[in-house]
Amino acid sequence: MDSLRGGNRTAVTGFILLGLTDDPVLRAILFTIILSIYLVTISGNLSTIILIRISSQLHHPMYFFLSHLALADVGYSSSVTPNLLANFLVERNTISYLGCAVQLGSAVFFGSSECFLLAPMAYDRFVAICNPLLYSTKMCTRVCVRLLAVTYVGGVLNASSFTICFSFLLFCGPNQVNHFFCDFAPLVKLSCSDSSVPAAVPSFTSGSIIVVTVCVIAVSYVCILITILKMRSTEGRHKAFSTCTSHLTAVTLFYGTITFIYVMPKSCYSTDQNKVVSVFYLVVAPMLNPLIYSLRNSEMKGALKRELSRKVFS
Repeated sequence: MDSLRGGNRTAVTGFILLGLTDDPVLRAILFTIILSIYLVTISGNLSTIILIRISSQLHHPMYFFLSHLALADVGYSSSVTPNLLANFLVERNTISYLGCAVQLGSAVFFGSSECFLLAPMAYDRFVAICNPLLYSTKMCTRVCVRLLAVTYVGGVLNASSFTICFSFLLFCGPNQVNHFFCDFAPLVKLSCSDSSVPAAVPSFTSGSIIVVTVCVIAVSYVCILITILKMRSTEGRHKAFSTCTSHLTAVTLFYGTITFIYVMPKSCYSTDQNKVVSVFYLVVAPMLNPLIYSLRNSEMKGALKRELSRKVFS
C-alpha cells in the first residue's frame, strides 16, 4: 500500500482476484470450457453483426438493434472473460487499481447498454404487431438513431456513477476480492470508509434503469398479447408471436440472472452461487444470444443461406 496524495487517505496499488476455485484440475477444466465459450461468443456475435451489415434483407430496425446487441455482448464478455481465463493460469491473479476501475466501468457500460437495447427491441415488436401501418414512420432511421443514442448515453452515465463511487471508496486493509472480476459489491465490502453513499448511488442508477426498461418491455408485450388474442386467424397469431419468441428468451435470460444477483436478498444465496450466476450472465449469456436469434429467426437463417450460396457460386 502507498500513501495517497490526500494526506490521511490510504490507497491500495492493486487487488487480488480470488477467482472461482483453487483446485488445479477443476481450474484446467474450467479454463478449457470458458475459453471455448468465449471463442464461440466472439465468432457468433461478430458473424451476426457482419451478416446484418452485408444482407440487404436484414436492413430493418429490429436487426439494427440486434447488431448493436451483439456488439454489446462482445464488449460485455470481453470486459471480464480474458481476465477470468488468466486467473486459471496464474497462482495469484492481481489487477491494478486503475485496471479494476476500467474493468468495472466497461462491464457496467456494456451491461447497461444491453439492458437499454432490450427495451427498444420490445417497442419495435409492439409497433410492428400493434401498429403495422405506422411502422415505417414510428421506427424510421431518425427514431432508431435517437433510441440508440439514449442507449449509449445511459450506459456511459451508469458506468460513470459506478467508477466515480468506486474512486470515493477508501481501501486500507485486505485487498483480496472474493470474485473473479472487479464487481462493485465485493469491493464495497473491502472498503474501510463509510460506503453508504457510494454504495447507494450505483444501486439507485442501476435500479432505475432496470425498472424503466422492464416497464417498457412489460407494457409492450401486454399490448402485443392483447393484439394477438384479438386476431381471428390461428396462423396469424402464430406468426405474430413467433417474431417475439427470440427477444422474449433473451429478456428472460438477462433479467432472470440480473434479478438473482441484484434484487434477491443476499441471505438467499452464498458467494459461490453468486459467482456461478455471474459466470452465466457475463460469459454464457453473451454466447446464447446469437444462437437464440439465428436458430429461431427464419429471416436470419434465410439471409445466412443466401450469403453462403452467393459466396459458393460466385
